[in-house]
Amino acid sequence: MSVRGLISMAMLGLAGASPLAAQQSQAALIADPDASAQGDVSVTIYNNGQALVQDVRTLPIERGRSRIEFPDVSAQIRPETLSFAAEGAGIVEQNFDFDLLTPEKLMEKAIGQTVTLIRTNPATGAETRERATVLSTAGGVVLRIGDRIEVLRDDGLPVRTVFERVPPNLRARPTLSVTVESDRAGARPASIRYLTPGMGWNADYVALFDEAKGTTDMQGWVTLTNNTGTTFRQAKTLLVAGNPAQARGGGRVMPRRPSPGGMMQPGTETADRERLGDFYLYPLAERTTIANAQTKQVSFLDIQGVPARRRYAREVGWLASDEAPVNVASQIAFSSSRDQGLGDALPAGTVRFYQRDKAGTPQFVGESGIGHTPMGSLLTLRTGDAFDVLVQAEVAGRAKITAAEYERSARYRVIEAGQVVREVEVERAVDYYRTTMRYSFTNAKPTPVDVELTQSGLDRGWWSQDFRVVSEDVPGRQVNADRREWTVSVPANGKRTVTVVFETRY
Repeated sequence: MSVRGLISMAMLGLAGASPLAAQQSQAALIADPDASAQGDVSVTIYNNGQALVQDVRTLPIERGRSRIEFPDVSAQIRPETLSFAAEGAGIVEQNFDFDLLTPEKLMEKAIGQTVTLIRTNPATGAETRERATVLSTAGGVVLRIGDRIEVLRDDGLPVRTVFERVPPNLRARPTLSVTVESDRAGARPASIRYLTPGMGWNADYVALFDEAKGTTDMQGWVTLTNNTGTTFRQAKTLLVAGNPAQARGGGRVMPRRPSPGGMMQPGTETADRERLGDFYLYPLAERTTIANAQTKQVSFLDIQGVPARRRYAREVGWLASDEAPVNVASQIAFSSSRDQGLGDALPAGTVRFYQRDKAGTPQFVGESGIGHTPMGSLLTLRTGDAFDVLVQAEVAGRAKITAAEYERSARYRVIEAGQVVREVEVERAVDYYRTTMRYSFTNAKPTPVDVELTQSGLDRGWWSQDFRVVSEDVPGRQVNADRREWTVSVPANGKRTVTVVFETRY
C-alpha cells in the first residue's frame, strides 16, 4: 500500500523541541486548513515571475534572545533576500523550514519509532491494532511487528497508520523562523520582507472590433498566477510592468511570453500612471486573496470607440516564386495615443479580437501578442489569414546584364568643371542582374481592398546597396535598405497584377 494511504492523523500531537506558542500555532494550522498566520500583507508582482512580499504581524517578543516564527511564508522564498524589522529588536539568525508535513515525510521521520497499525476486516468491519517499528521507507514501508518483518503492500486492503506526534522539524505550512535580540518584552509589530519566484502577471485584452464604424472597444484584464505553494489572503496588491534584472541563481521563473503576430511603432507619450524608476505601476483598487495554484483576473482598462481599421499585408522574400497564391495577413491597426481615445501604456500580453455577426453576437476572429507598449504607439496586430484575398509572387524574368547597362540605370553623375570626378577601378568581375517580379492579386470580397505589399531581402550586404528599382506599376516607398513597400488597391470581386523591375548585383 502507498505511504499516503497508510497514514491517519487521528492521534497527532505536538511535543518536544518547539516552544508552547509555536506548538499551539502549528496545531491550529493543522486543525483549520483555511487558517492563516499572516498579518497585513502587501504583494508587489513583477512580469518576470517574481514577487516582493511584505508581511506585518503583531507578535509577543521576549526580552533578550528568543525565536519568532512566521508560518505561511512562500514555499519558494529566497531566504537571502529577507529583511526583518521590529522596534527594539535585531535579527541574529534566520532559518527557513521547508520540510512540509506530508504522509511520505511523516513516515520517513518515523524510522526507528513505534507507530500503530489499524487493520479493518473487509468482511466484518472489525478493527485490529498492532504496534510496529518503522525500519525503512526506501521503495516501500518495512515494519517490525513483534518477531516478524512485514512489508506493507498497496493491495487495496484497508490499513492505516496512526502517529502519536508530529516531528518537530516538520511543518504544516512553510515557516520562517528568526532568532532576535530584544531590549524589552511585549507585543509589537514585526515585519518581514522577501522576494519569491512562482508568482507573476501579464495583461490580457478583449477587443470588440466594429469594421463598419472603424472602431474597437478595448477591455484590459490583469491575469495573476500564484504557484508559490502559499495563499496570500486579503493582500494589498501592486503590479509592476517591467522586468527588473536578476543575478544568476536568483530562482527566476520565466514568464509566459505573448506569441508574436504584429508590429509596433513605439510612441513618445507619457501615460498618466505612477512610475517607479523605468517601470509603470498598476495597483489593484481593492485587497484581494491570491490563492495558491490559482489564476485570477482583475479589470484595469475599459475604453470604448477607439479608432481602428482593417489592414491586409503580405511580405515577399527576394526571388520568391510561389507555386500557388498565398492568403494575405488580416490585421487590425489602432493607436494607444491620448488623442485616439485609448490613452494608456499597455503592459505585455495578448490581444484577442471579436466581431459581431449578423445576429449581433460577438465572435472570436483572432489574437496577437504585444510587448510592453508606450502610450502613443501604433499597433498593427495580425488576427489571421484573409480567406478571400490572395497574392502570388513570381519571378517573371531574370537575366544577366552588362556593367554598362547597369550603369545606364544610375540616376546621377558626379561631374565638376566638365570633368568626371568619379572613376571606377574594376578589381574583379561583377555580375549584374535585371529581375522582373510579378505580383498577382485576387479579391473575392464584394468590396475593394488595399493590400500592403512588402518586398524584403534587398540588402545583401554593403556591396549590394546600390540596387535600382527601374520601373514599378505602383509608386513604392523605400522603408530601409532591405525593404520596399507598395499599397495596392484590388477591385471588388476582381484581380490586379503589379510588376516591378529591379537591377542588382545579386
